Amino acid sequence: MAHDTTHGEHSGSKKRIWQVFIILSVLTIVEVVLGIFKPDFLVYNDLVSLTLLNWIFIILTIVKAYYIVWAFMHMEHETASLRRVVVWTAVFLISYLIAILLIEGDYIHDIYENSYMTWDF
Repeated sequence: MAHDTTHGEHSGSKKRIWQVFIILSVLTIVEVVLGIFKPDFLVYNDLVSLTLLNWIFIILTIVKAYYIVWAFMHMEHETASLRRVVVWTAVFLISYLIAILLIEGDYIHDIYENSYMTWDF
C-alpha cells in the first residue's frame, strides 16, 4: 500500500504561510506603532540628514521586501548564485535610489532654506 504524503506537504505549506504572515505582520505592526506614537528620541535625532524614525521605516521596508522575495518567489529553494543575483541586485538598486532621493531632497531643501527660491506652493 502506498504511503500518502499529501497531507504532510499541505500542512508544511500551511505552516510556512502562517510563518510568513506572522513575520510580515509583526514588522508592519512595529512600523504602524512607531508611526502613531513617534518617540521623541527617534524624531529629533538625525543621522545623515534624516531622522532616526525615517531610517527605521526605510530599513523595515527593505527587510519586508527582501522577505517577500525570499518567501513568495521561493528563493530559499534556489541555488545561492541565483539568490544573490535576484536579491542583492534589488537591494543595491533600492539603496542607490534611496541615496539619490536623500541627496537631491537635501539639495532642494537647502535651496528653499537659503532663500534662493521662495516657498510659494
